[in-house]
Amino acid sequence: MGRLIDGEWRTDITNDDTEDVDLEPTEFRAEIGPDGPHPPEPERYHLYVSRACPWAHGTLLTSRLLGLDDAITIDVVDPHREDDGWEFTPDKVGCTPDTINGSDYLREVYTAAEPTYTGRVSVPVLWDRERETIVNEESDEIMRTLADAFADHRGVDLYPEDRREEVDEVIEALYGPLNHGVYAAGFASSQAEYEAAVETVFDALDRWESVLSDRRYLLGDELTLADLRLFPTLVRFDVVYHTHFKCNVRRLVDYPNLWGYTRDIYQTGGVAETVDLGHIKEHYYCSHGDINPTGFVPAGPEIDFEAPHVRDELLGEPPEPLA
Repeated sequence: MGRLIDGEWRTDITNDDTEDVDLEPTEFRAEIGPDGPHPPEPERYHLYVSRACPWAHGTLLTSRLLGLDDAITIDVVDPHREDDGWEFTPDKVGCTPDTINGSDYLREVYTAAEPTYTGRVSVPVLWDRERETIVNEESDEIMRTLADAFADHRGVDLYPEDRREEVDEVIEALYGPLNHGVYAAGFASSQAEYEAAVETVFDALDRWESVLSDRRYLLGDELTLADLRLFPTLVRFDVVYHTHFKCNVRRLVDYPNLWGYTRDIYQTGGVAETVDLGHIKEHYYCSHGDINPTGFVPAGPEIDFEAPHVRDELLGEPPEPLA
């Protein structure tokens, strides 16, 4: 996929191939807060997401569990990403038009905010309707700012102030070995690089399997943003990462604690609606031609996320179900 350079879409420059390009990336890294240009007002903000993308999935989970369905609107891009980048295809099941800017491609949202934007075009994107600009495009920061600004919306605190350092440490520990680690394996450029990445992924899975042996959530008895960062990777693991990225030493279902934890999170009120396995499989198997040149989408596996679990025997309670 290409990127924007001074507002121009360049397919000859990928997100990973910029060493020879003289550019200063544009950044949208603001927050929602009472003392800044983006106050926490209902019906002011909008999310652009892909239901296939694990990074965007974290923001969907955060918004959903905070009960922001009526406060923050959402548009969904086509899961099949080609050379022109993320596209709005409202005729496709599960996709929407750009209801805010009327764009055909997500890159046009970026140039609506900054006509000379330089950088990658990615999901998620948090948009401010009032100021007609992008607030933030970094998933962890969007999750944090939503959880901080709207914690009182229905009394769900996913980022408790007295535990923020712990939450951030766990999120950081998840990112390199696991959230990004599966991509490092899938896009490895040598056998040695692939094997090292796979070893790192399964070391991480072994670690969190042990951590979750005696606690319901990553930080104990509270569901936090850390769990919403891990769940998108786990729910995709057997469906795509095991086969598509060749992370096939073990399956998620072979880990009793991680598999039970995944079902527990999935069955938390509001979560299942954020999971679209059709979009997930289409994106990975159809968008990565170097890995899967046929574009064939596997028929399986059949995974029962609704199967009973015993995680509720551990200390902790999920958020109250959405009304």
